[in-house]
Amino acid sequence: MTQRIDTVFANRKAKGQAAFVAYIMGGDPDREVSQSVLNALPANGVDIIELGMPFTDPAADGPTIEEAGLRSLAAGTTLTTILEMATEFRKGNDTTPLIIMGYCNPVHHMGYDNFAKAAKDAGIDGAIIVDLPPEEDSELRQAFDIHDLALIRLATPTTDEARLPRVVAGTKGFVYYVSMTGITGAAFSEAGSVTEQVAKVRKASGLPVVVGFGVKTPKRAAEVAKDADGVVVGSAIVKELHENGADAALKLVKSLADATHSS
Repeated sequence: MTQRIDTVFANRKAKGQAAFVAYIMGGDPDREVSQSVLNALPANGVDIIELGMPFTDPAADGPTIEEAGLRSLAAGTTLTTILEMATEFRKGNDTTPLIIMGYCNPVHHMGYDNFAKAAKDAGIDGAIIVDLPPEEDSELRQAFDIHDLALIRLATPTTDEARLPRVVAGTKGFVYYVSMTGITGAAFSEAGSVTEQVAKVRKASGLPVVVGFGVKTPKRAAEVAKDADGVVVGSAIVKELHENGADAALKLVKSLADATHSS
């Protein structure tokens, strides 16, 4: 429900804070560990969760997310698995927004209407489909509108003034501002440019703007939180989970959340 998303941003804004958004790859390294991390994210300060669906050709992702997706696929994860994980999460949490993030192929294969209904039934609030541009998402957007789901779009440093209105039209919940050109986990662009771009996107959309791609440390999260409505961290969390396990990943999550909320 978009209401859960709206409530998070309203509550953080009332406190003068940005929301913290955490991404994990569903099913990485396996269903059991991934489910345990997913379930624990809210208790470690996460306001909104992005749950990645693995795909064989993740063109927008850097090595960290790509390898996580391959581990997830090797463990047998499918889109149905991701929906089941969401259902399980909702048994213990009815307030934290849950966003699916990934590529169009699995969604198209399931069918847009079927996906929207299944996502709603699983307690999912929306989706970010990174390779489905506004010109091609009307069918999915219609299905999402019927089921009160947010189709969240991406804006980038190369989204110009002429294209921005098309990008934000029909977007619900928030706009995800990709802070640099290139793949996930790459270097972050300069703070000044982010400040200007966030203001531009917020003005065009009338929605909260969250900033991601390249935020890796609590210090950087705190800096971005001064200008954005939300801060997204993905690759750093996925990397920590892979290298040092669930406890270490959740410790990192809490430090990032605390930094975001303290700015």
